[in-house]
Amino acid sequence: MNPNKLTLSREMRHDNVYPLSKVVDVKELTGFTPRKGLEKAIISNDKIVNFVAKGYGHLTTQQFFGTVENKLQAAGLQYETRSINRDDRSFAVDYILTDERYLAVMKNGNGTKGIDYIKPMLRFVTSYDGSNSAMGFFGHFRQVCTNGLMAHKFDIGFKVKHRGNIVEVVMPEISNIFEKFMSNDYYSLHRKFEVLQERIIPNLKDFVKMTANDLKVFKYEASDKNPEPSLNAEIVLNIIREEARQGGFPEPTYWHGYNAFNELLGTKLQKTFDQSRKLDAKIFDKVYEIATAAN
Repeated sequence: MNPNKLTLSREMRHDNVYPLSKVVDVKELTGFTPRKGLEKAIISNDKIVNFVAKGYGHLTTQQFFGTVENKLQAAGLQYETRSINRDDRSFAVDYILTDERYLAVMKNGNGTKGIDYIKPMLRFVTSYDGSNSAMGFFGHFRQVCTNGLMAHKFDIGFKVKHRGNIVEVVMPEISNIFEKFMSNDYYSLHRKFEVLQERIIPNLKDFVKMTANDLKVFKYEASDKNPEPSLNAEIVLNIIREEARQGGFPEPTYWHGYNAFNELLGTKLQKTFDQSRKLDAKIFDKVYEIATAAN
C-alpha cells in the first residue's frame, strides 16, 4: 500500500494469532544457569520471545481468544474478525459486529449517506513478550481503510487468575457489557464524529502541526533547519486531502483530520497495542477540542 494514498478497498487483515508456543527451562535449553527471575523462556513459533520467572503461568492465545469467542457466541453476537500478529510476540483480534442494527453511516459532502460506515468493535490483545497485558476494550470499526477507532475509555473488565502455573481467564457476560457500552458510549461518541465531520479545518497545515507537535505523535518539521513537513506530516496531509476528495467534500473536515492520524498510528508508527489505544484517545480529544473551540 502507498502510505500517501487512501485506499477504500483494503482487505481485512487475518494474521495467524495461534502460533505454537511453550515455556521451557532455560538451563536445559542453554546449559547455563540463568539469573533469578529468568529461569524460563517463552518460545513462540520456534523463536525465543521472552524470559520469565519459574512460577510464570503461560496464557496461550488459543486459551485467551477461545474464551472471548465462547463469550461472544453465548451472547448471540454476530461478528467478523480482524487479527494482527506482531512477530509471534504480541497479538490482537478485533471482533467487528455485523448486525445492521448497530451500523452507523457518515454522510458524504453533499449531505447524503455514503460509504463511510462505522460498526461497534471489541478489541482483545495479549502478548508473550510482556509488551501488553491481556486486556479488552470497545471501539469502533471504520469500513473505509479498515481503521479501528479507539476514541474512548470503555474497558471490558476481566481477571486472569493464576494458581501456580495454571492460568484461568474469568470474564463476565459480554451481553451485559455490550448493552452498557451501546447505551452509554457508542451513539454519543458517534455524535461527536458527526460534529467533527460538520466542521471545516481552516488551515490544514497548522492543524496537523499543532496536533502532531502538542501530543508528540511525530515531529511536524522535516528537521530543525528545515521547516517543511516531515514524511509523517506529508502522509497525514495527503490522507486528509484524499479522504475529503473521495467523500465529495469541498474542504477537509476535522473528521478527516482525526482519521488521518488514526490511519498513521495503525499502519506506520511503532507503538504497542496499548500505547496506540491511549494515544488515539488523546488525538481524538485534541482534535475535538480544536474543532469545537473553532466554532
